[in-house]
Amino acid sequence: MLDLDIDARTGSLARAGLRRVLVVLCLTEITSWGILFYAFPVLAVSISGDTSWSLPTITAAFSLGQLAAALTGIPVGRILDRIGPRTVMTLGSVLGVTSVLVIAVSPNLPVFFLGWLLAGVAMGATLYPPAFAALTRWWGEGRLKALMILTLAAGLASTVFAPLTAALDSRSDWRTTYLVLALVLAMVTIPAHWLGLRGPWPHPPAPAHDSFADHTVIARSRGFGMLVITLCLAAFATSGGVFNLVPLLREQGFSPSLAALALGLGGAGQVLGRIGYLPFAARTSVLTRTLVILAATAAATALLGLVTGVVALIVVSVGAGLVRGVFTLIQATAITDRWGATHYGRLNGLLCAPVVIVMALAPWAGTVLSAWTGSYAHAYLILAAAAVLAVLTGTAAGPSRSNLEDSL
Repeated sequence: MLDLDIDARTGSLARAGLRRVLVVLCLTEITSWGILFYAFPVLAVSISGDTSWSLPTITAAFSLGQLAAALTGIPVGRILDRIGPRTVMTLGSVLGVTSVLVIAVSPNLPVFFLGWLLAGVAMGATLYPPAFAALTRWWGEGRLKALMILTLAAGLASTVFAPLTAALDSRSDWRTTYLVLALVLAMVTIPAHWLGLRGPWPHPPAPAHDSFADHTVIARSRGFGMLVITLCLAAFATSGGVFNLVPLLREQGFSPSLAALALGLGGAGQVLGRIGYLPFAARTSVLTRTLVILAATAAATALLGLVTGVVALIVVSVGAGLVRGVFTLIQATAITDRWGATHYGRLNGLLCAPVVIVMALAPWAGTVLSAWTGSYAHAYLILAAAAVLAVLTGTAAGPSRSNLEDSL
């Protein structure tokens, strides 16, 4: 029987197969992000109130999960390069369901921490990095459009699952809510990954330059090291900025509902930024667009610490969201834009690990900075300074003959 998903001439995925992979990943990324990541902020207060575990303690468990996700991404990237995403993401989904069940029934803090440790490993095998690797290899030259569509869809995760989680929690309790979410995660992601990510895994494309043939040489190069530093600094500014936005706005006199609205409008700004990325990328070089977005990140973060007034702060919040939306795609294409797609899984795993660690620590660091400086507004100026440093390091974040020969 003829498989319309396979191109009979080349043996690779045909257009129908590529669309199927993209649709599946859009669905599973919305679900996985919504349940493994965004449900926790909604349920944290209920968990603390029911168990008497402090908010800082249960947040530490969540942060442990983020650290586990970062470290998991390195071996996952190597495996993806060899065999593709089907087995990795399916097993990651199985582990994700298991972790949510462990969290839901945890009788004490050690088991709760174990559940989040398992959830972190599952996130490392199911969230953006493996999905980006899948689309980068399968879609080839069309990867930028596919990545844009995926990030647009995944941006709906909080829109869908935050209110759903809150509604379930209001009608039952946090344990029952997590049990229901585990069922949803199992029904959607396990069959979708196993059945939807089937198909021949293409051979890696030939390196664009002989110097790019060995991934270890790239990973040890000065350019790769500077890229890691650049994205870590930018992630510190963006992650610390978004997670501390509501406290900042409350400090400026916003009501809780208005602060939440401003945060939501920032999410809408992310969607606008991602929609505009294709024409932006077509008109700029990789260095130019990277430096422009880093400079815009610094400016938006600084303005959040400087401006006052409801309208001005909301406008800047939307602008900061727009910049964050573009930054997601800058990060997703950072490897292919500089060294090609030959070793994408391995190099992206190495790149994302420290970035995810920084993103896990940035919300806490923002709170510490606000206490140290006396206000969230002052903390945002320090976050902006980190983005300015990213602009400076970003000028050297890329390949050159000297970068490749003078390894770190």
